[in-house]
Amino acid sequence: MKPTPHKSEGEFLPRLVAWETTAACNLDCLHCRAGNPPKADARNELTTAEAEALLADIAALNPCTVILSGGEPLMRADIFELARRGKEMGLAMALATNGSLVDKSVAKKIIDSGIARVSLSLDGCEAAKHDAFRGREGSFASVMRAAETLRNAGVPFQINTSFTRRNVADMARILRLAEEMGAVAWHAFFVVPTGSAWEMRGELLDRDEYEAAMHTIYNLARTSRLQIKPTCAPQFYRVLRQEARREGLAVNRENFGLNARTRGCLAGRHFAFVSAGGEVMPCGYFPRSAGNIRDEKFSQIWRTSELFRKLRDPDLLGGKCGVCEYRAVCGGCRARAVAESGDFLGEETMCPYVPGGEK
Repeated sequence: MKPTPHKSEGEFLPRLVAWETTAACNLDCLHCRAGNPPKADARNELTTAEAEALLADIAALNPCTVILSGGEPLMRADIFELARRGKEMGLAMALATNGSLVDKSVAKKIIDSGIARVSLSLDGCEAAKHDAFRGREGSFASVMRAAETLRNAGVPFQINTSFTRRNVADMARILRLAEEMGAVAWHAFFVVPTGSAWEMRGELLDRDEYEAAMHTIYNLARTSRLQIKPTCAPQFYRVLRQEARREGLAVNRENFGLNARTRGCLAGRHFAFVSAGGEVMPCGYFPRSAGNIRDEKFSQIWRTSELFRKLRDPDLLGGKCGVCEYRAVCGGCRARAVAESGDFLGEETMCPYVPGGEK
């Protein structure tokens, strides 16, 4: 098989940068990426000046979307000041919140600061499942109130759902609820066994359940009015093409919306994560740092990091990922490969597909 053509280094620019604005959080989620750190410990977080410098550097590199995440970003006192500054620099600013602190005054601050979209976390279509997942009774009701508040204020919001065996059977019901809530998009996350999620890895989907979930999302995306994006699920972009070919459909935006314009794993290629302490990582579930912005600029790390350079070369992928005909549109979840074998370029065992098996 001929090597897959890949982009030159100059063509890789960040489209999304997620910044963990604070480690503080008011929930105790079972799958927390950060492993539920001490909630009030902000000693190592970027200062306002450091944060503004980070945003300015990202804007100079590529005026992309910056997701203000956490922890719970609304627990950071200067969050709206930073959102406003990022908007002034030409960045598209987004806010990722669990929804528990959203009220009318917060909605007004979101509008005034120029935040373009808010994401709310919803992991169940009923209170019992969501609250158990998020570790706090009443969190489901908080999300529902937050959605109503944002909708009434005219703030676009999306729903983010993290899937395990606890809730995967409710996928269609959660999507319908997101539609009823007035969301503009639904992002389906498939939990990677890192942080606190390592302790619940027995509840994570196996390869057959995962594959079935990809097909379910494909079918839901064909009928829902929402923008639907599977996340930490690069094999969806293989399934999309397989199913589209079976149905005789072109893989274009008209048929598949935004899903037709992206690929699987974007870590280190068009996406990066900046931790509360300034570590730059390929994604939030990929526990290896490419450098710290307190030592060198984000733009320098993005351009010169050996870790990022390797992630951008599909010819370096190992195992069946390295010979798969879908590697240019999938690439395998590199964070999951790290969790499974320690080799971020290795084969991802969650995928049941056998390369070359199609006729």
